[in-house]
Amino acid sequence: MLDKIYNILYKEFGPQKWWPTTTKNKQFEVILGAILTQNTSWKNVEKAIKNLKQKNLIHPTKIAKSNQKSLAKLIKPSGYYNQKADRLKIIANFIIKNKNLEKQSIKIIRNKLLNVKGIGPETADSILLYALNKPSFVVDAYTKRIFSRIGLCKKEIDYHELQKIFHKSLPKKTKVYNEYHALIVALAKKNCSKKPICRNCPITKLCKKSL
Repeated sequence: MLDKIYNILYKEFGPQKWWPTTTKNKQFEVILGAILTQNTSWKNVEKAIKNLKQKNLIHPTKIAKSNQKSLAKLIKPSGYYNQKADRLKIIANFIIKNKNLEKQSIKIIRNKLLNVKGIGPETADSILLYALNKPSFVVDAYTKRIFSRIGLCKKEIDYHELQKIFHKSLPKKTKVYNEYHALIVALAKKNCSKKPICRNCPITKLCKKSL
């Protein structure tokens, strides 16, 4: 069923071209975005990243050496800015100490990331998938909402249990995981919000909620 849903969503929304970046240091820009997007919308993250770009701070060494209070002011649009400024400096130092991270196995990288303060499973998988091009499916609130409504899982399903369903059901390809997660976000924003708009939903015939 997962592959069928993927094909329907891809036909409906087309390629999403995630993760959007505009600087030369794309990998680190994605990592910054993965931290900044915690508990906020992407629109707010864009504002924060724009401020960092204007100060030429999209680089781990520059973030690590920056004044934390000044950094917090720059990322204020993303919310929790004092906490996130601390987390950005922590991840910057982590990247500096762990060069060529992408050459290591998914398991090793993921364990290292999960030991970094402020990084949970969703953020770790976002970094793996979008920054390091590793096939690790990202599960977010939208994923749980949509697939529990479809009837694939329970609302309270564990992060890793739902991730295993995707890993077992789909080709283990970064491109597929990348596109699927982005398409899920697109569906959640257009139709499957907290108050779903089922009438024009492209997968309404597959969803238990609409039956």
